[in-house]
Amino acid sequence: MHPALNRNLYLVKEHVGMFKAANNFDIYDPETGEQILQCREERIGFLTKMLRFTDYKRMTPFHVEIRIPDGRSLVHVKRGVSIFLSKVDVLNEAEQRIGGFKQKFFSLGGAFNVLDSNDQPLCALKGKWTGWDFRFMAGDNQLARVSKKWSGLGKELFTSADNYVLEISEGVPADNPVRELILAAVMCIDMVLKE
Repeated sequence: MHPALNRNLYLVKEHVGMFKAANNFDIYDPETGEQILQCREERIGFLTKMLRFTDYKRMTPFHVEIRIPDGRSLVHVKRGVSIFLSKVDVLNEAEQRIGGFKQKFFSLGGAFNVLDSNDQPLCALKGKWTGWDFRFMAGDNQLARVSKKWSGLGKELFTSADNYVLEISEGVPADNPVRELILAAVMCIDMVLKE
């Protein structure tokens, strides 16, 4: 696993755009300000682009690639067309499936199960409907937390860009595949639950 995936603190900044169809993010080390990862949605068809500007946006497919700044791909996050509940696949740098997410049917604030490569639950993402606070829970054990970092009134009112802080627990071992799944899930919070 690449060292960039073994960190415990990330600042995720969505690209600002008034009329944007693609979901693009940059991920920084919050302590140094150094960009450590890029998340790009480049494989997007014309029809999908058009639907992103309609009420059908939440149903459109996506393929987000998480890579280091030199362009080397580390993780792929993919979903096909979603009619009712989302099912997302996460692939490693060799494009082999390492797990995914399955949205829960009834949940206030949004939630989905994080699954391993055999579709067995590893943890659950749980959110509060009153605000931007999401936790990855394995039973009573918190693996990670995602919170929204407010970026200022002007930016919030006139763009759809969001910033997130991802904090992975010290108890999650280095090189554990759940780290890739947690990072991939941050992209899904925005595209599946909050769009």
